[in-house]
Amino acid sequence: MKKREKKKELDERVSKILERLDEHYGTDYVCYLEHENAWQLLISTILSAQCTDARVNIVTRDLYRKYTSVRDFAEADLKELEQDIHSTGFYHNKAKNIIACCQKLIEEYDGEVPSDIDALVALPGVGRKTANVIRGNIYGIPSIVVDTHVKRISGKLGLTDNEDPVKIEYDLMKILPEDHWILWNIHIITLGRTICKAPKPDCSECFLCDLCPSCYTQK
Repeated sequence: MKKREKKKELDERVSKILERLDEHYGTDYVCYLEHENAWQLLISTILSAQCTDARVNIVTRDLYRKYTSVRDFAEADLKELEQDIHSTGFYHNKAKNIIACCQKLIEEYDGEVPSDIDALVALPGVGRKTANVIRGNIYGIPSIVVDTHVKRISGKLGLTDNEDPVKIEYDLMKILPEDHWILWNIHIITLGRTICKAPKPDCSECFLCDLCPSCYTQK
């Protein structure tokens, strides 16, 4: 049976992981979804569910020229918007949620995107992941975004045993220092796209291998 890691040992290992991530990827905040303001990022994040950021960016380059404000989306024709976002997948629900979300923004927030977590998750189509993207990238509020990369790699690194994204978020909040909450998502997305890929991670090339309980080169 594997020896359970003590808190001091975990803290030291996490500190080394963060130091190496900073060295390899820097500490600049990078958002992979192209946007010019809060409402564009909100809609792009809704569109990104079960879709790549690259595909979303292709779609939104034309989308944000056609719909230039929150009100434009609030007053959009459902069928037309479905066609506009068709290639992002799940377009029926996404179009319905985007229109309802923008209607609520106008009715309750004068068209502005709120920063409060409870207000954000009350918007149609917005869960904690989307809310934390907005809070972190727009308002600079320390937030942990749990996407597929963060869920998978945080588990491989032994930082959580949970599968539920909300529980993973809270696990990471207890382990990671606040100044790395936003960076964690940025760094782990990069790691997940380049080295620790699903389903076949390239452990032999990973600079975190000696700090990762799942690294096959240590077996």
